[in-house]
Amino acid sequence: MPDDSKQKNDARARKDLRPRFDFQEHLADLEAAGLLVRVERPINKDTELHPLVRWQFLGGIPEDQRRAFLFTHVVDGKGRRYDMPVAVGALASSPQIYALGMGKPVEEIGSTWMRAIANPIAPVAVSSPACQQVVITGDALREPGGGLARLPVPVSTPGFDAAPYLTATLCVTRDPENGIQNMGTYRAGLKATDRLGVRMVARVGGAGGYLHWLKYRSRKQPMPIAIVIGCAPVVFFTGPQKLAVDRDELEVAGGLAGEPIRKTKCVTVDLDVPADAEIVIEGLIDTSVLEPEAPFGESNGYVALEAYNMPMQVTAITHKRSPVFTSIISQVTPSESSLVKKVAYEPLFLAHLRDSLGIKSVRRVVMHEPLSNLRPVIFVQYAREALRTEVWRGLHGAATLRPECGKIVIAVSEDIDPANTDAVFWSLAYRSTPTEDVHIAPYRRGVQGSQYGPQTSESTLLIDATQKYAMAPLALPTREYMEGARAIWDELHLPALTVKPPWHGYTLGDWTNTWERYAQRATAGDWEQSGEETIARRRSDVTPETPVRKIETLD
Repeated sequence: MPDDSKQKNDARARKDLRPRFDFQEHLADLEAAGLLVRVERPINKDTELHPLVRWQFLGGIPEDQRRAFLFTHVVDGKGRRYDMPVAVGALASSPQIYALGMGKPVEEIGSTWMRAIANPIAPVAVSSPACQQVVITGDALREPGGGLARLPVPVSTPGFDAAPYLTATLCVTRDPENGIQNMGTYRAGLKATDRLGVRMVARVGGAGGYLHWLKYRSRKQPMPIAIVIGCAPVVFFTGPQKLAVDRDELEVAGGLAGEPIRKTKCVTVDLDVPADAEIVIEGLIDTSVLEPEAPFGESNGYVALEAYNMPMQVTAITHKRSPVFTSIISQVTPSESSLVKKVAYEPLFLAHLRDSLGIKSVRRVVMHEPLSNLRPVIFVQYAREALRTEVWRGLHGAATLRPECGKIVIAVSEDIDPANTDAVFWSLAYRSTPTEDVHIAPYRRGVQGSQYGPQTSESTLLIDATQKYAMAPLALPTREYMEGARAIWDELHLPALTVKPPWHGYTLGDWTNTWERYAQRATAGDWEQSGEETIARRRSDVTPETPVRKIETLD
């Protein structure tokens, strides 16, 4: 991987720039910032492409060293070469890549989302859009090797997936009653050169596209749909965000960008799409039938088994003259699809607890990412002196904000890094009593993927693992000594360290001036003075291990 110092300098240099509206300009920014790896050797999209990029999520590479990949020599399992390059990891392999797409530093991502949702900007219509420089319709969609087969769509989970799948999608549909569009990120598997199998989340209060499908089905009408592949990151980011179904994502994308998004009318269906997109697949979903779709490796970490989903008949494929095909890494987390949610969801949950619910003692919200895919497990960090009533209000608030998030919610104090699960387990082990600090609430809807298991109601587990009374210090050398030793470590050119808190000792309330005096003497070599004091405190009326504070008053 390239050195990340250049990446950090270039990312800082772009802090005040607006986000890119052209995906290929975004790729150029990534490459200039040292955040993109260009692969020019032949890569098989069906067997090699996704597994290669997957290694940076499974191989112990630090998050800020993950990169976008651009494959310029793409072939398939039959040896066919494609004239479109494929970009993977270019949207959200790391917070730095996500932030570059937003045109904001990482620490401003959450506030930028809040402002955009509160202050949307309507898109502006344009003619002669870049996304329609090439238009494919009619017989050209059905000829052998034509239509969808012209696109270098990767197999995401080789060995399990039933087909190549579109993953970095914005699926555009329109409510037939109020005319409001919705853009969602749904998977779409290739079925024929002019047919796809689309899976929209089928749940009560769920995906906007699915709710639209229900309305078209009740009218016995086909549902128009357009699938956008490759667009401005600020536009793509709205799809996984799960905004309100009556909110047009193009307007929120305009709020993120600070100016209107350019849109255009599709060629064969009555829908608006981003005018500067790389590729648009237009079509109709027959609402009278469903077709078996999958298996496909899902973001919950399991393979989604074959189920009946929506067949889409393709009516047109439009694209730029020289487009770039875009795919994302999903399946077992951490992944690109989990990070694209994490960097936006965590600030939103924090704002809900602190601002909407008024729990000022909340310091941080972390959604556990490795394997669990963010939503089921949430850690909430509180100030050390937080009232227990506030802790429990926050636990319930985090568990109920979104129906798919917060099956398990754990509260920790501010000395515990909620991103370090080892520290969280330490807090669970020593700061929680199951009979007092655990609550189970019944009748929860199942998390994503539960449709493949027993069809039973789930429940919510809430745990207060905060510090509830004064405790002895953490048994590590204090900060000044660890920092001094770290300098020597670096001076000796010993192996690079990956440091996670806690890496130094600190007090937790149960520490006296007497003990502090003894500790200072020990590091100064004056421990004999302490021995002179303790010999004068000898007793014959106690048993071993009797705490001194039960007998004496310590200063």
